[in-house]
Amino acid sequence: MTDIKIPIINARDISRIFNPATKPLSVLQGLDLEIMPGETIAITGVSGSGKSTLLQILGCLDRPSAGSLEIDGQSTRSLSSHDLAGLRNNKIGFVFQFHHLLPEFTAWENAALPLLIRGTGLKEAREKSQAALERVGLTDRAEHKPNELSGGEQQRVAIARALINSPRILLADEPTGNLDRATGQNVAQLLWELNQNTGIALVIVTHNQEIAQRAQRTMELKDGKLWIK
Repeated sequence: MTDIKIPIINARDISRIFNPATKPLSVLQGLDLEIMPGETIAITGVSGSGKSTLLQILGCLDRPSAGSLEIDGQSTRSLSSHDLAGLRNNKIGFVFQFHHLLPEFTAWENAALPLLIRGTGLKEAREKSQAALERVGLTDRAEHKPNELSGGEQQRVAIARALINSPRILLADEPTGNLDRATGQNVAQLLWELNQNTGIALVIVTHNQEIAQRAQRTMELKDGKLWIK
């Protein structure tokens, strides 16, 4: 009997209109996207085309103006803000262009932040944080604060933080955009290795064609819709 795989993300006829009552700005228009477990997808497009808006909707940080979104088979249409936050916490990891680390926290504390917010005990949170930092190659930097880390190391801490709850999918918005070429390549390589070693699905928004070409599927966001490249 063949196993039937459920998409980790299933977006149908997604539209997003800002300021609908005053000066409507249509960013996404009837967009469809299905992402399977373990898949890698790169999304490209010119600045202002709506890439970040799309990622925020896929990650349940924003709601579409129209259309349906399912995460791991669960419809998000009627979920409350509290329930959406729980869904994000359990299923989705985020990595952004800017790492958004708390300067007064050490690397392990920053990586453990999602667990600490959930009320996880300090001992357990520290153990899981150490494991996440080991996965991104930063075991020996756990006690260092962000200003004691390089740009690439800070981004690795951000990736560890995104992985701390063992999500099903990682959404990365220009994760190498604030790094030099060599460091950016190292961070991108880490993302691919995490996909291969853990089976986590990866959606990466990038202007870097070299990075985009490594994905199983590359799409361009243009005129509010995704076009296969």
